[in-house]
Amino acid sequence: MALSFAVGAYSSPIMCKATSVNNHSYAQDLSYIRRAAEISDKSAGFTSPHPNFGCVIATRSGEVAGEGYLYAQGTKPAEMLAVEASGELCRGATAYLNMEPGDCHGDHTAVSALVQAGITRAVIGIRHPLRHLRGNAIRALRSQGLQVDVLGEDMQSKIVEETQKACLLVNLPLIYRAASRVPFSVLKYAMTLDGKIAASSGHAAWISSKLSRDRVFELRGRSDAIIVGGNTVRRDDPRLTARHGGGHMPIRIVMSQTLDLPKEANLWDLSEVSTIVVTQRGARRSFQRFLASKGVEVVEFDILNPRDVMEYFHDRGYLSILWECGGTLAASAISSGVIHKVFAFVGPKIIGGKNAPSPVAELGMVEMSQALDVIDVCFEQIGPDMLISGFLQPIPDLTPTIPSEDETFAIDPTVSPFESSIIFFYKTWDPYGAFSNFSPHPIQMPDEDGNYATWSSVEHYYQANKFIGVSNPVAQDCIGKIKLAKSPEEAARMGRLIQRQHPNLVRSDWESVKIDVMYRAVKCKFSIYPHLNSMLLSTAGSVLVEASPHDLFWGGGREGEGLNYLGRLLMQLRSEFLGESSAASENNCSAV
Repeated sequence: MALSFAVGAYSSPIMCKATSVNNHSYAQDLSYIRRAAEISDKSAGFTSPHPNFGCVIATRSGEVAGEGYLYAQGTKPAEMLAVEASGELCRGATAYLNMEPGDCHGDHTAVSALVQAGITRAVIGIRHPLRHLRGNAIRALRSQGLQVDVLGEDMQSKIVEETQKACLLVNLPLIYRAASRVPFSVLKYAMTLDGKIAASSGHAAWISSKLSRDRVFELRGRSDAIIVGGNTVRRDDPRLTARHGGGHMPIRIVMSQTLDLPKEANLWDLSEVSTIVVTQRGARRSFQRFLASKGVEVVEFDILNPRDVMEYFHDRGYLSILWECGGTLAASAISSGVIHKVFAFVGPKIIGGKNAPSPVAELGMVEMSQALDVIDVCFEQIGPDMLISGFLQPIPDLTPTIPSEDETFAIDPTVSPFESSIIFFYKTWDPYGAFSNFSPHPIQMPDEDGNYATWSSVEHYYQANKFIGVSNPVAQDCIGKIKLAKSPEEAARMGRLIQRQHPNLVRSDWESVKIDVMYRAVKCKFSIYPHLNSMLLSTAGSVLVEASPHDLFWGGGREGEGLNYLGRLLMQLRSEFLGESSAASENNCSAV
């Protein structure tokens, strides 16, 4: 069953513009936009949360010719997949997009696919929420002669507003993250009819039904990470796995100020998925060493609080986080303003007990007038339980909150967000996202016999090279599976898991050759794509930093402590390309 994200009272400014679309095609436009929003969510649970793009192409007669959706970061854009599915029927057709294209900054594949296929009109649900991408694709399509209609701007009515709402809802994590600079955060809990999340003894299995718990697995699959506090670890010893049948497993995060945690816990078992413990700086150094010996990552904060933790995971690229914590941590998170939505599963049971815990502890409120209003509330019966969901913070209005670069520049021509001498890149949808080794740019590289093979991304090639040359059939099988991985994310997950579980399959010289492997792959990528080469050369004079806060080898680290080898390789390549360009210019001058 699809998750319910319905809202009721959301409204946005509707600009009054005339439209030439007749009633029949008008209804058709909205129907296909809703379809694009629906299919954009199809990879939920199978890949990490990412901007959701869907594209439906309809012929002049109104028949669907083809459709596609973005499967994961670094895969073919939805528009290209829809064009491939439609074939020659694209000529003169209309493309319906739930959101303005822009899944990889610096790449124009989506726009080029629509233009080259002969699409003559595009209808777009919402502009891109990220300011460095907002409006770019719309301008590019219009400059190529396409008619582009944007809901709420070129088309308006009550039903338009409802359709636009569907486009907003499917990308709520991206929209909230862009507006608030923290990941979209959902607080989930199960409680009895009398408002208890456990008995006075702490026993809580089970308040809700199996059907409700299955829904929780779906929620987990839609999240980058799940957060619990130390009390939950000590009391429940949870696993926090998704168990939804998909491929994506959210990271598990434990917030503990004192690190008063048990040595034996399911969360220290990293065979399926990683765990991160965030704590106060200096807390229980001996236990930190124990966690490190288990492979658990420990991140220290000067003062541990939900706001700083969420800002950290925002910088780490997370879009969506599910809070499954107890009342004390829930109250702290709500007070910090980082919780955007609540899912409350209410089981038809009464447990009583004046000391039995409630979902949210003390918030410091003494009058009902101080109570927080939950807005856009939805009710859904799940077996014997009732799911009540709603927002603690309204959906951000994109227009004033996230102005485009052009709008900013018009106000103050001296303002440029990319003038800094340091250029950071990380996720593909971030500024300079095409620099990422996860970007959707296939490369052709020679194999051991000198024959060229196509790899879907730099990351595919890099992960597979861990096992190349190993005389073991299992290693060869690993290479084949990584090569066929549907996304860079899945290739990375496979390579890292195999390396962790079967270190004997990794080539013996890997640590000494991995930089060269990455260099050759990145050089190929920037050599065969002219627009990427130009983008790299345009950064001359700037320091390039891969902004991963947790990868201290390829990235720059949280506080600049990382080695930033990916940034270094790109700067090395840039110097080489600039040198070749200068040499070519000198030769041309000599010839004259």
